[in-house]
Amino acid sequence: MTRIDQWTWAVRLYKSRSVASAAVKAGHVRLNGERAKPATTVHVGDEVRVRAEGYEKVFEVVQLLEKRVGAPIAQSAYIDKSPPPPPKDEFFGAFGTRDRGAGRPTKRDRREMDDLRGRR
Repeated sequence: MTRIDQWTWAVRLYKSRSVASAAVKAGHVRLNGERAKPATTVHVGDEVRVRAEGYEKVFEVVQLLEKRVGAPIAQSAYIDKSPPPPPKDEFFGAFGTRDRGAGRPTKRDRREMDDLRGRR
């Protein structure tokens, strides 16, 4: 049996185990469509969704790993079913450009930018 935080770290989705655990606690990782806790066990065939960089990545568990392994072995432990990421121009084009000298964004502006990025 492998924990979700341990598996995401072992297959190199996160750089450290503590970062993986924090991401799971924050709700950025879902197991079979439901929010998971760090100690939730992963089984072969489960669907793991990881929210990162403004979009969601979808993985199917093929092999359980408890220890961190090299990248080629790690990639064979899952099937990446993620849709292709949006092009950078299209993704950042929604924000528009801020006029030079407009000053620091207000709290309301920052909230609107976070909503567009999907961070809230």
